[in-house]
Amino acid sequence: QVQLEESGGGLVQTGGSLRLSCAASGRTFGNYGMGWFRQVPGQEREFVAAISSGGGGRTHYADSVRGRFTISRDNAKNTLYLQMNSLNPEDTAVYYCAASAIPGLVILSTRYNYWGQGTQVTVSS
Repeated sequence: QVQLEESGGGLVQTGGSLRLSCAASGRTFGNYGMGWFRQVPGQEREFVAAISSGGGGRTHYADSVRGRFTISRDNAKNTLYLQMNSLNPEDTAVYYCAASAIPGLVILSTRYNYWGQGTQVTVSS
């Protein structure tokens, strides 16, 4: 069982940056593939980024965020991060972190076993 709690969301102007954190419970955080998703009201949840288990040597990004967002993990702190730079209004959404029992890169939301409650990110123009 893994419990996830996101933090770091907020209001930022276009071009600004935010760093999201996802604190995980449990002693086996390092064994999980982790990901970030986002959702706008009335739309489906969208994949943002994923990182493999262990040292997180492999990462994958949605085309819309590649080059602007960076996913990372600190297994000693049981924490997942998403550094978001060059934000624009299209990035406005609720951001969720998720944990998958699959150790590799997981893109499909249906392959994730645990989800956080989400944190709101709003980018003003």
